[in-house]
Amino acid sequence: MKSIRITARCPIRTTLELVGGKWKLLILFQLVETPLRLSEMKKKIPEISEKMLIQELKTLVESGLAVRRNFGEVPPRVEYSLTEMGRAVLPLIEEMRNFAGRYEENLLKQRTSGT
Repeated sequence: MKSIRITARCPIRTTLELVGGKWKLLILFQLVETPLRLSEMKKKIPEISEKMLIQELKTLVESGLAVRRNFGEVPPRVEYSLTEMGRAVLPLIEEMRNFAGRYEENLLKQRTSGT
């Protein structure tokens, strides 16, 4: 693996700014299959407060990873979906899932072997 110099705009820092935190990757992952309304997303991630969900969605829209579509109807109907750049995050999410699986497996082996 190539070593990178840690600077204000290094790739790792940029990635963390865009998708770091407790909720952003979970929100992006929910948008993989289909656009979702706020209420649908809240049901899929019940632990997040509505205020935090709105805030994180706004950040994802501003960064170009998601798009907000207002249908101009009464009552208001708004959906969120991934942009092409947002879809580019999916391999990162998949690799994180793989890492977590390997990590959990390793922990289980350590516990059962007594080390």
